[in-house]
Amino acid sequence: MATLLINIDVDDLEKGIRFYLAALGLKRGRSLGADACELLGASSPIYLLENRKGTRPFEGATAGRDYGRHWTPVHLDVAVEDVEAGVARAVSAGAALEGRIEKRAWGRLARLSDPFGNGFCILQFEGRGYDELIDTPSA
Repeated sequence: MATLLINIDVDDLEKGIRFYLAALGLKRGRSLGADACELLGASSPIYLLENRKGTRPFEGATAGRDYGRHWTPVHLDVAVEDVEAGVARAVSAGAALEGRIEKRAWGRLARLSDPFGNGFCILQFEGRGYDELIDTPSA
């Protein structure tokens, strides 16, 4: 079994720590040198990595890091018990709510961005959660 580790680039480590502790209720774990910190309390550890704007993620990269608003096909979904409370907590910590809370077959979803331009969603499962999307044979 593989272990999932989540890494999030930020351009200001202390600002990132403050945001993620307040927005998601995480706890600070180990400091991993001057440019990285472990955050605990989610189902997988999250590592904030300080990387300045414009730095290249790998040798030969055609673009540097950009902390303007962006979206990537790989993003965080944070499941909470109460989507309104989760959104309020994140927004009060500095997240931007992007649109309204939406109803889905499996529950409710809100799209947000962190102060570093990273998109993430807060969702609340209802009923059978994602199993609502699976056709079940009738008895």
